[in-house]
Amino acid sequence: MLVLVSLDGFRADFLDRGVTPHLSALAARGVRARWLTPTFPTKTFPQHYTIVTGMYPGRHGVVGNTFVDRTDRAPFRSSDSLIVRQPRWWGGEPIWVTAERQGARAFTLMWPGSEAAVGGVRPSRWIAYDGTLADSTRVDTVLGWLALPPAERPRFLTLYFEEPDWSGHEQGPDSPGMNQALRRVDAMIGRLAAGLERLDLAGVVNVVVVSDHGLAPTSADRVVLLEDLVDTTEVRLIESGPFITLDTRGGAHPDSVLARLRRSPHLRLYRDSLLPPEWRYPAGPRVPPIVGVAEDGWLLLANRAALARRRARVNGGDHGYDPASPAMRALFIAAGPAFRRGVVVEPFRNVHVYELLARVLQLRPAPNDGSLDSVRSVLQPS
Repeated sequence: MLVLVSLDGFRADFLDRGVTPHLSALAARGVRARWLTPTFPTKTFPQHYTIVTGMYPGRHGVVGNTFVDRTDRAPFRSSDSLIVRQPRWWGGEPIWVTAERQGARAFTLMWPGSEAAVGGVRPSRWIAYDGTLADSTRVDTVLGWLALPPAERPRFLTLYFEEPDWSGHEQGPDSPGMNQALRRVDAMIGRLAAGLERLDLAGVVNVVVVSDHGLAPTSADRVVLLEDLVDTTEVRLIESGPFITLDTRGGAHPDSVLARLRRSPHLRLYRDSLLPPEWRYPAGPRVPPIVGVAEDGWLLLANRAALARRRARVNGGDHGYDPASPAMRALFIAAGPAFRRGVVVEPFRNVHVYELLARVLQLRPAPNDGSLDSVRSVLQPS
C-alpha cells in the first residue's frame, strides 16, 4: 500500500528550519531528495497533475491554474469545481487510473484531477476539494480507509494539505506565520505516522511526501504594472503574478505587444513558439501567444486596482517562477518497506515520480515522460 501526501508550497529547505520533527523523523527512517525539481509552470494544478501522470504540463494539458482552450474558447479555472470535474481537461493517465485499470483500488482525498473521470475511470472513492475540512479529519479519513477489511482496503491513497502555501502567500516564506504553518502540517504527518502504528501498518504502508513547488518572498516594491507598459485594450491578461500568460485582442500583433512588455527588465517573456526548450511547454491551443515569468520576487499585475486588491498577498510570497529557481525547489521524502533508509539522494524532476509510484505499487506504467532510472536510487535494491 502507498499513501501519497502533498504539502502544498513546502519549499525543500523548510525541512532544515528545525520546526518539523515528524517530517525529519520520516526522512531519517527513509529517503529524502535534496530537492524535487518542478516542471513549468510552477503552479499548483499543473504540478500536482504532473506528479501523478509523469507528464509535463504541455503534454497532459493542464498548462496553468487558469487558461483558455482556443479551439472553442472554453476557460479552465482551478477554483471552479464544475470545470475541474470535466474530463476534457485532463490528459495522460493519473496513477489512480493506472491502479483501477489493473485491479488495484485507489482512494483519493482532494488531489487535483481526481474529481474527473479521466479516461472514463474514477478512483473507487474520492473526496472533492473542501478547504473547510479540518486537517485532522483528512488524516483520520485516510486512516479509516486503511482500517477497512483487507478485501475493501485501497492499495493507493492520496492526502492533500493547502499549507504551508496558504500562509506563505499571506505572510511570506520567511515569516513567523510560515513557521507556525510548518508546525501544523508537521503535526499531521505525526498523526498519520501514529495512526499507522496503531493499525499495525507502519511496516507495511509506504508513505511518499511531496510538494508541488516552493515559495519566494514578494513585495509591493517589486511589482510591474501591465498598464504602464502597453495599452491594456490590446491584451488579455490570463495569468498574472510570477507566471505570466497573455493573449492579444483588438487586432494587436503579439510581436508588437511583446516588444513593449520587454521594456521591463524584470520580465522574461516569449512568443509561444520560441519558449525555452527546457520548459517543455510547446505551443498549442491552450498556450497563449505570450508566455513568461517574472524575475524572482517580482510580480506582474494588471493595474493599480489589482495591486490594491492584492495588497496583503503582494507583501507575502508567491510561486510560478522559473522551475530552475532555488526558491521553487519542492520536497520529496519517502519511507516504508520499498524505500532505502537514512539516505539523501540527488535532486530529480517531479515528472519521474509517477514511474516510482507505479513500481512501488507493482503496476505497469502508462506512457509518460518520466524514467524509473532517474529515481531508482530511492528504492531498496531488488
